[in-house]
Amino acid sequence: MITVKRRDDAPEREEPKVTKALVLDQPRKLRIESRTVPDPGLGEMRIRIGYGGICGSDLHYFLHGGFGKVRMRGPMVLGHEICGTVEAVGEGVDQSRIGEAVAVDPSLSCGTCRQCRAGRPRFCEDMRFMGSAMRNPAVEGGFREHVICKAGQAVSFTGAALEEAALAEPLAVCLHAVRQAGDLRGKRVLITGFGPIGALCLLAARHAGAAEIIVTDVAKAPLELALRLGSDAAYDSRRPNALDGLTGGRGEMDVTLECSAHPAAIADAIAATAPCGTIVQVGMLSAETTAPLTHIVTKELNFRGTFRFDVEFAQAVRLIAERGIDVRPLISQRFPLSEADAAFAVAQDRGQAMKVLFDLN
Repeated sequence: MITVKRRDDAPEREEPKVTKALVLDQPRKLRIESRTVPDPGLGEMRIRIGYGGICGSDLHYFLHGGFGKVRMRGPMVLGHEICGTVEAVGEGVDQSRIGEAVAVDPSLSCGTCRQCRAGRPRFCEDMRFMGSAMRNPAVEGGFREHVICKAGQAVSFTGAALEEAALAEPLAVCLHAVRQAGDLRGKRVLITGFGPIGALCLLAARHAGAAEIIVTDVAKAPLELALRLGSDAAYDSRRPNALDGLTGGRGEMDVTLECSAHPAAIADAIAATAPCGTIVQVGMLSAETTAPLTHIVTKELNFRGTFRFDVEFAQAVRLIAERGIDVRPLISQRFPLSEADAAFAVAQDRGQAMKVLFDLN
């Protein structure tokens, strides 16, 4: 606890700092809770959160209490796409970092398990990931005014507006997905599903040198945004024969980044990808997902998964800060925490929302 001096020089305890947090008690039940903010410990820092982005997983928790086998077991704070300013540092952390703008990596691996030792910390057997109920109790997320994190999780961000740093985490996911696809230089790339991840995959694929990028979706607004962001074509996959030009013969696309996880989109991805091409499954599949797997065999397709990120987080921060990838067109709305219900309602509306941010300033 920090102490201050009274006029008689006797030490007096400073009043504890109080912060506000957005708590999900159960599906569709949000409330603001006041909490005491701890001081950062050894190797830690306290971040005053500026912005937090609503992710698809946050929506799953809000609407359904989880996804797949992951279920919330009690009240939890959501949010893992966060950025802010270093407010205080603990022992062993450079004091000069106070006041620094940072993007916060929400993943904290143990560093000692088999996967971490093998250089694959995204598969850490004891991962602590902000805003996730994969552990019990859940790891607190970033939809709150203050977060305590390890100093290494806070990556310096300078050069662009702070709110843009809130997209570092989803961009890191997409940079890793593109890396899974291999060398994209000169390649024809299909992106199926154009939510925030699909949009960031487009930007990441273009940055990686893709020669042509085609987008499919079932909603008008995302398709229009895809064209504004630089896709060469954007097709409504529900329209009859809309994809004939891609699926003719044995498929026309070198690489497909499948971002929807919808069975129809996965079927389109398999049909549109040329023999010996690569499909990267970016959207999280459910146990019930079906797909025409026979064609993966007969076309010798490379079907690859992609999960979170490792070194790509720092790369994403740098690219956003330098505007090597411009994420500004994706930020569609901003809400204070006090309007959380409205924020989650808008985030579900694909006709008007792409990336919804909480503004905690």
